[in-house]
Amino acid sequence: MHRPLVITEDHALLDDLVRIAAAAGAQLDVAHVPAHARPYWNLAPLVAVGADQADAVAAAAPPAREQVVLVTRETDDPDTWRKCVAVGAQTVVTLPSDERHLVERFADAMEPDPRSGSVTCVIGGRGGAGASVLAACLALRASADHLRTLLVDADPLGGGIDALLGHEEAPGARWGDLVAREGRVSSSALQAALPAFGDLAVLSFHRGDVAPIPAQAMRSVLEAGTRGFDLVVVDLPRHLDPAAIEALTRAKTTLLVATADVRGILSASQVLSETHKHTADIRAILRPGVLDDEVVVSSLGVPPAGNLPDQPRLTATLNRGELPRLGPRTVLGNLCTSLLRDLLPAT
Repeated sequence: MHRPLVITEDHALLDDLVRIAAAAGAQLDVAHVPAHARPYWNLAPLVAVGADQADAVAAAAPPAREQVVLVTRETDDPDTWRKCVAVGAQTVVTLPSDERHLVERFADAMEPDPRSGSVTCVIGGRGGAGASVLAACLALRASADHLRTLLVDADPLGGGIDALLGHEEAPGARWGDLVAREGRVSSSALQAALPAFGDLAVLSFHRGDVAPIPAQAMRSVLEAGTRGFDLVVVDLPRHLDPAAIEALTRAKTTLLVATADVRGILSASQVLSETHKHTADIRAILRPGVLDDEVVVSSLGVPPAGNLPDQPRLTATLNRGELPRLGPRTVLGNLCTSLLRDLLPAT
């Protein structure tokens, strides 16, 4: 993989850029004059031009390209934007105030195969509604369709979604390994660290005592997830903590699993009231009960996204540590396929 390119003869500025790149996990190709930069200009994922070399770079007239930034320490130099335009840069980075931004730019440049994944949250209208099963099956169906998928367990007291999949002993990082991190998480590093099964990566909890997920940790994981995956499915707790709220604010769609009985609808309505404070697109997945679908939909006031019938064999299958069948002839497989078609219409 090619490295970001820096063009500067200012040694103090170069020292800062090397340090900032290291914080993003990047190494640099360095050219002190434009002639030395020529072989790397079109190959580098990002070009940082020091203000001291801006006029020289402009005079060399390199081909126009994206991902060029002008880096300066002069906050009040009236000539800065002229230099920016002259070198074909898209923005000016002023140090030290924009240091965090430049770390992000270097880290973005080092991400292989960047994606633009969407976040889907799944939440139960009451305990035992089947939200975790739906989240897991949706992620499994997506990965079976060769969509790079991240399944995130956001319920510290849910028993572990990796156990639901029968992979609680799989080696790899869990939330406890990630919560201490601050700032950006590389999507490639996240993929390498997590337990993975084909195109599905899973982030769950260690067995035993668990601590709440800090909102910042959830934010970092979801940002990495949307950069490195086609779909991120988050299994939410019914009682929203800061991490769950963070996920909801980033969700393109949230699926509320509601059972069609009086207590189920009353409980789902309360969950819906809290969920609506943080996200707009909420759709109902209906479980069978004594009430008609029309009554349930009318009571909840959100559009239906599908029906999840009772499946007596599913619990036994999961308890044996086996994965459910999600083929086109199965009810659950058809539901997940339909949901994915709605959630990811471009795929």
